[in-house]
Amino acid sequence: MPTMATEKSSVSLAEEIKIQANEAFKANKFSQAIDLYTQAIEINGENAVYWANRALAHTKLEEYGSAIQDASKAVEIDPKYSKGYYRRGAAYLAMGKFKDALKDFQQVKRISPNDPDASKKLKECEKAVMKLKFEEAISVPTSEQHSVAESIDYRTIGTGTGSSYHSSQVTAAAVALVAVVMLVVGPIAATVVAFSTITTFLVVKFNNSGWTWWEDGSTPGFLTKSQVLNIDVEPQYTGARIDGDVVTLDFVKKMMDDFKNQKCLHKRYAFQIVLQTREILMALPSLVDINVPNEKHFTVCGDVHGQFFDLINIFELNGLPSDENPYLFNGDFVDRGSFSLEVILTLFAFKCMSPSAIHLARGNHESKSMNKIYGFEGEVRSKLSDKFVELFAEVFCYLPLAHVINHKIFVVHGGLFSTDGVKLSDIRAIDRFCEPPEEGLMCEILWSDPQPNPGRGPSKRGVGLSFGGDVTKRFLKDNNLDLVVRSHEVKDEGYEVEHDGKLITVFSAPNYCDQMGNKGAFIRFEAPTMEPKIVTFSAVPHPDVKPMAYASNFLRMFS
Repeated sequence: MPTMATEKSSVSLAEEIKIQANEAFKANKFSQAIDLYTQAIEINGENAVYWANRALAHTKLEEYGSAIQDASKAVEIDPKYSKGYYRRGAAYLAMGKFKDALKDFQQVKRISPNDPDASKKLKECEKAVMKLKFEEAISVPTSEQHSVAESIDYRTIGTGTGSSYHSSQVTAAAVALVAVVMLVVGPIAATVVAFSTITTFLVVKFNNSGWTWWEDGSTPGFLTKSQVLNIDVEPQYTGARIDGDVVTLDFVKKMMDDFKNQKCLHKRYAFQIVLQTREILMALPSLVDINVPNEKHFTVCGDVHGQFFDLINIFELNGLPSDENPYLFNGDFVDRGSFSLEVILTLFAFKCMSPSAIHLARGNHESKSMNKIYGFEGEVRSKLSDKFVELFAEVFCYLPLAHVINHKIFVVHGGLFSTDGVKLSDIRAIDRFCEPPEEGLMCEILWSDPQPNPGRGPSKRGVGLSFGGDVTKRFLKDNNLDLVVRSHEVKDEGYEVEHDGKLITVFSAPNYCDQMGNKGAFIRFEAPTMEPKIVTFSAVPHPDVKPMAYASNFLRMFS
């Protein structure tokens, strides 16, 4: 039986380890901090602070599922410990679970009624939940949704007002819908709500005195397709131009140079790039087979996350994409980094220039829910328009989910599956033209992570699952493959080899979010051996625009 002196000694030791963990956290060494907090918990598991601190470290690594578990344990130990609720609420917010977050911030407010920070967080969370209610109230069933891309012809943009019109019946229907929404949520100050038909948009602002409608600061009223898209290329525009339908290397180089100088691409050409990319992606299967001829090479890159200047550095180190120097970018092109638009337009432009020069896979951040929270939606709205927000969301749904290189290397963004026996034919059969579901093969491809232990376990992210080396080896054997390459996780060296060499994680955003201090990496394969050659690189300077500059207000509060 432990003596009082022994118990005191254990408590002191746990506190010393916690202090070490705090120092590791301050140095942005979050994995090390988690290991140290774990040691403190193993010595004294009844200290709510240790659990809450480890929850915060998990949040920094985007392990929101683990953060929620730890924060829940903290409030179980001490129901009056406000930081436990606070950190669980922050993790819920990061996952887009606003209603769950609201409950936690309401509890924080009850425990600390005079805390101005708690009040501010609660207010922002209430706004997010109210916005969600608005969107749910006016949402259109999937079967009734129309393609925004099919309502745009970039070849006629700027050629005149056309013959689009709206009828009084449409006006009446739209106003009736507004009245319904008002009844659902009440006449309070709220967010912008958009109701659209194929060619007409009604944008409504609610406030205490009633409602008005407008779009991009223009005259209040209805905006037709022709009005929204009547964007001539002004004579004074000096940026990159596309001559006709063909995207050339000269254009792409000029566009990238403009982006380096923080100049914008004209909307006319942005429409053309995105729409032409859509046509290319639509024709591809959900699993794309890539053939690398003997004596040729192929490069796989991981997450870029809006770090445009690091993307340019990859091209400087490894050459521009071409038929002789092909690339696969393995998802998560956008969000967090504040040059996401420049990244996606560059990658899409290369795809238009030569479809075989660059292959693109969908990541979990190529989705509406992630873009709404982590910055891409706000960035596109700021640099282009609301119309492009809808357009990118649609085109992201056409991105393939997986690639197989030379019948031997399986490449996906996230990882493998919750059941054995999944065949490549099952992946080819996935209907990917949708927002990512919360379960099933598509979800797991985008969200899952490897784990060191055999078998399967719950996801530390709260979505997908964790899978062990035995799962990886069975999948490879069942499909006559040699290697899994995936991305999705920041790694200190830019990559990590796991599962006895059968799985490689590659991450191409160095010094992720300007705080992680990690290297970036890419993998070169040369046929016929296809042995992976990993190249690492460090972050390069970029203009003074902070990561998450366009993210949702409530998320920036926790960043």
